[in-house]
Amino acid sequence: MPSVAAVFVSVMAPQAKAHDITDAFLTERSANCADFVAEYTAFATELFTKAQYDAAVKVTTDGQTCTIASNAVPNHDFNTDGGFFHGFAKHEQAYTVTAAPTAAQAPTPLSLGMDNAVFLNGVKLDLVAAGCYGVDDGLFGCFDMSTPYRFDPMEVESNMFGADAHNAHTQPDGLYHYHGNPMALFDQVNPQAASPVIGFAADGFPIFGSFISDNGTIRAATTSYRLKAGTRPDGDDGPGGNYDGTYVDDWEFVEGLGDLDQCNGMVQDGVYGYVVTETYPHVMGCFTGTPDPSFQKPRS
Repeated sequence: MPSVAAVFVSVMAPQAKAHDITDAFLTERSANCADFVAEYTAFATELFTKAQYDAAVKVTTDGQTCTIASNAVPNHDFNTDGGFFHGFAKHEQAYTVTAAPTAAQAPTPLSLGMDNAVFLNGVKLDLVAAGCYGVDDGLFGCFDMSTPYRFDPMEVESNMFGADAHNAHTQPDGLYHYHGNPMALFDQVNPQAASPVIGFAADGFPIFGSFISDNGTIRAATTSYRLKAGTRPDGDDGPGGNYDGTYVDDWEFVEGLGDLDQCNGMVQDGVYGYVVTETYPHVMGCFTGTPDPSFQKPRS
């Protein structure tokens, strides 16, 4: 895949040509969203229908905030040979983040009512599934966040949520979104440096790829969540079976266990940001700052 060291620039000159980020690895590590102001394009094929799409992303700033607008087409091929449960459709969407994020007095939990982040290819991150054990068919209908044994789409071995190779699928209206590592935008096979910024969370803090510099050694960051010991309750109290990550409740946070905090973030080079991890919570465990209202999902 091509490197794009010069793709993301501070200011896009008037009438400048949009940057092509098809299958690109990003390199910029700036935490300031204004440093990504530009227009971007990409070309993607939907593997099921063989339809071809042009992705369009535009990042703008007013000095206080940045807005990332797109048509929700990724910068890589997507879908599966078998097809998503719901057909893909373009969507015009725009998310606004503060250019100067700050930590809140207490973290804000993730919820079904708010998208978590938007990546720099214009596709949103939506980590929380609406499926829980014992609620309807398990795939949808679990809207009460206090309901136990919510499925983690990234950990269900059967891929019951129908995700593609990029850990993404479509909502009923066809909107494509990620449930974890986008498997794109940063080098995950042979990284030669700490991973770049690949998106921004709803609270304005940046999202970095998986790899950090540990005193000069490039390695994957480790989460501070671990699987609980023993087995789940069964019968009326739970699904039974080992705590294997199928459900969000299978995990517990242990401060200091890994590199990252409860929200899956850390400070790198003096800058706080979330980090993509191989296991739960995958990108974010909560919001360290205050989410912008533009990430609130429309009420159906």
